[in-house]
Amino acid sequence: MGKVVLSLLVENSSGVLSRVAGLFSRRGYNIDSLTVGETQNPHFSRMTIVSSGDEEALEQIGKQVGKLVDVIDVKELPAGESVYRELMLVKVEVSKEERQQVIALANIFRAKIIDVADNSVIIEVTGDVSKEDAFLSLLENYKILQVARTGITGLSRGAYDRT
Repeated sequence: MGKVVLSLLVENSSGVLSRVAGLFSRRGYNIDSLTVGETQNPHFSRMTIVSSGDEEALEQIGKQVGKLVDVIDVKELPAGESVYRELMLVKVEVSKEERQQVIALANIFRAKIIDVADNSVIIEVTGDVSKEDAFLSLLENYKILQVARTGITGLSRGAYDRT
């Protein structure tokens, strides 16, 4: 079972997300993660889709997505030639005694404390998936109240790819 990360440049119009997700659904492809955001040009959005499956299915995904009317460009983002990031927010229950320990862990991972309450902290971690997973594993001794992850977004390295 392999994984593919696709970067799609799409028209920024209503229904595009539905059509892309519908293609995956109709074909029986799995979406592991999906992020969408407007580009520097408000007429276009960039979708980053992570999907898993066998090699034949992954090859078909790129071809099928490229045929959709609203899709301008499809690029595969290979791991060694691309930069991936994900944002994760973690709410941890902490006592006053535990707060400094959790803050110290966050500092090691260059995470940000974005909210402090009497009995909890919210931590923002940005990086690759393995960094975020490692951070979560170190928090196992604390009570994790909530986790929210954005999913992977990425770009190819170098200036040659400007779409």
